[in-house]
Amino acid sequence: MKTRVQTNVVVNLIRTITMTILSFVTFPFVCRILGDSALGMYSWATAFVYYFLILARISIPNIAVRECTKVKDDPEKLSMKAQEFFILQAITTLLSFTLMCGIIFLVPSLKENSTLIFIVSLNFLAGVLSFEWIFTALEKHTYLAIRSIVIATVIDILIFAFIRQPEHVYLYAFLCISTTLLTVASNLIYLPSLLKYKKTGPYNFKQYIPLLGTLFLISLAVALYDKTDSFILGFIDPSKASVGTYSVGMKGVEIVIGLITSLSTVFIPRATYYYANNDERQYRNLNKYAMNLCLFITVPAAALMIGLSTPITGLISGNYASGGYADVNYVLISLASLTITFSASSIIYTQILIPQKREKTYLIVIFSGAAINLGLSLLFALVFFKDQPAMGVAIATSITDLGIISALTALTWKDSKSIIFNINNLKILLFGIAIGVASYFLSPLLRDVFIYDLGIEMAYLLEIFISFLACAIVYVAGLFLIKEKLLNSIRHK
Repeated sequence: MKTRVQTNVVVNLIRTITMTILSFVTFPFVCRILGDSALGMYSWATAFVYYFLILARISIPNIAVRECTKVKDDPEKLSMKAQEFFILQAITTLLSFTLMCGIIFLVPSLKENSTLIFIVSLNFLAGVLSFEWIFTALEKHTYLAIRSIVIATVIDILIFAFIRQPEHVYLYAFLCISTTLLTVASNLIYLPSLLKYKKTGPYNFKQYIPLLGTLFLISLAVALYDKTDSFILGFIDPSKASVGTYSVGMKGVEIVIGLITSLSTVFIPRATYYYANNDERQYRNLNKYAMNLCLFITVPAAALMIGLSTPITGLISGNYASGGYADVNYVLISLASLTITFSASSIIYTQILIPQKREKTYLIVIFSGAAINLGLSLLFALVFFKDQPAMGVAIATSITDLGIISALTALTWKDSKSIIFNINNLKILLFGIAIGVASYFLSPLLRDVFIYDLGIEMAYLLEIFISFLACAIVYVAGLFLIKEKLLNSIRHK
């Protein structure tokens, strides 16, 4: 069983790394072609639609994974569960889309951008047909990896071929949501081999009604918390340039969080299965392994983002040439800690609270976080950093996220204390700080060596490459020598 989990981790790691590379190839290109205002307009539209995407899902995919995992060995029960969750999600998606349309036509600033918003909204309208949660529950990770890589490659090629000027932001939006459209098509072709479409008994929606009320509130809180920053900036800055700056600063953070989220899809069904079968030892060990892997990746990622913030954001945005994306490196520094706090919070939620059916705990914490984030973001953006609103919102978001992980840890202390606070994680933290400090002071020296002969762009690239390589060697070798558990387990294999 352990071997299968580790195999799935490797498959998801390959998938996510490949997707990350593809994203890093296209995103800098898009940043430079669209500019901060057009990119900001797209990011703002995406942030608005995201609220309704979350409301449409109301965490149904997470619960569907949990419930389908329990009956995955019974084809008839699995098919009935799938049909029930599909119907529920179809209803909530329709209601959410209707609400979105009403708000768009009532708010003038939204109505002005309605074309872009409706293009982006195709993402969650089509998503109801993806049945992604079925493939996760059945642990079809190899299929998910191959499908995602192929589709992302095709979309990236199309972006390079057709996006040529800021006015192509609408085409760019359509190409981005085409990822979902192609995913749906692929999944629907494969799905008949996994499920029966025929109804074999009465649907039992009543069992989900009490939970759906809680999930609705959780989804609302998550939507408010996740996208309030970009949405607030869109209203504060009519040009949307601050939104574009914030999006660039957030890009690296989102990639790391996406990596951990992707790996977590391996652990969620297992955590649910072990807890449901009262296998406390396996459940505890799985959660330790998940948090170990999370911190092993996120701590050095945050450290290097801080140390290499200038070359990273410079390469992505091209601001050294265009002059746009003001203060984007400081935005990245302010947001870097989210890679650790957000990822750790996600593990506590999906692997402790959901299997234990303690969703209300998460609801209280995330609603409080959303309210605090809203207040702090407005305070920092309008008062303390009124000339740098993107940086103000970034700092507010980081402070709030630190509060959320602290609260979740305290409320799940029995299960979370041993997976977070241990000697092994302390080793990771110390080496992460070491490489962060080293990259912060040494990488500018590398830039000065290369910049006069090779130009700023190549200097940035070499600065990142050499710093990353050197820090990775120090980090891995150091942890290997002091017998960090994850690396030690690989050595014994």
